[in-house]
Amino acid sequence: MGRKSKTINRSITPDSKYNSVVLSKFVARMMLQGKKATCTRLVYDALDVLKVKTSGDPLEVFLKALDNVKPMVEVKSRRVGGATYQVPIEIRDSRREALGMRWIINAARSRNGHGMGERLAAELLDAFNSTGTAFKKKDDTHKMAEANRAFAHYRW
Repeated sequence: MGRKSKTINRSITPDSKYNSVVLSKFVARMMLQGKKATCTRLVYDALDVLKVKTSGDPLEVFLKALDNVKPMVEVKSRRVGGATYQVPIEIRDSRREALGMRWIINAARSRNGHGMGERLAAELLDAFNSTGTAFKKKDDTHKMAEANRAFAHYRW
């Protein structure tokens, strides 16, 4: 436990176009070097591409893609008597959301494509369809937790 006092969770203002708090969190997480306007433009471009490809509400597609990528469990290293075990633990909601966003952004950045907006749209579409790199990362995490289920009693 840290010695400092608990941090205060600040209220996050929703984005201007879709009025979504989750989307503004995604923009903030994706931002590099304080360039928020550039990042916002890229996310909106990606959502416009999603609107054309799915012919539905792009915010719903985004939220469904994020839900498909969010992990339920993860493994943490726990040292017991000289041996290190990978202990599966459940994740709280805020960490699930943060991991899902991080995985989607990293997968979009590592993709081949023309622009970041198109790469992000492609990764979100893959996540919406339960395929792609970010979804595979979630699946691998779940498989590792399932394989190490025997060490769940080392949970702390």
